[in-house]
Amino acid sequence: MSTRVLLTCAAIGVVTGLLGGIAGWITPGVLLVAPIAYGFVLGVHVLPGIVAQEVLRLPWVALLTHVLAALVASATSPQWTLRYLGTAILFGGIQELIAALTRYRAWQAWRFFVSAVVIGVVIAVAVAFAAHIATYEPWAQIAYLVLSVLAPVVWTAIGLWVGTGLRRAGVVRTGRR
Repeated sequence: MSTRVLLTCAAIGVVTGLLGGIAGWITPGVLLVAPIAYGFVLGVHVLPGIVAQEVLRLPWVALLTHVLAALVASATSPQWTLRYLGTAILFGGIQELIAALTRYRAWQAWRFFVSAVVIGVVIAVAVAFAAHIATYEPWAQIAYLVLSVLAPVVWTAIGLWVGTGLRRAGVVRTGRR
């Protein structure tokens, strides 16, 4: 990877890592006050890869940016370090896998949303076990799962909007040679 690509991934990683750190600090409060919304908080962690792939459109930038964002988030809320790194590898890996399945040639929004739905399902399953949602009322179980699946989709839309804005503003040149 070129220095330009590495620095772009680092810049995206810092900004999205700060958001991840904020998410880490508000997580206990969300779990106490509105546990149904936890999936939405967790969904913010899709941003590093989405923005990096939308801006650079290159292999491995999602995973690299996720790891960098996890390191920044860990510096701001170290109590979640292992979770940040695990989430970075999982989410970045899923985003890279979906991009690899299209041979890194499909950069339309649908491809990003496929990875968002896959990540949403992973979040829903993980959150269902971690939060013991079987103890919730049926309506709350459904809401919990729906929000967990939709949250990465919403954050993906935000990430695409940011990435597209950066590309249009000419902040970065395309990654293609």
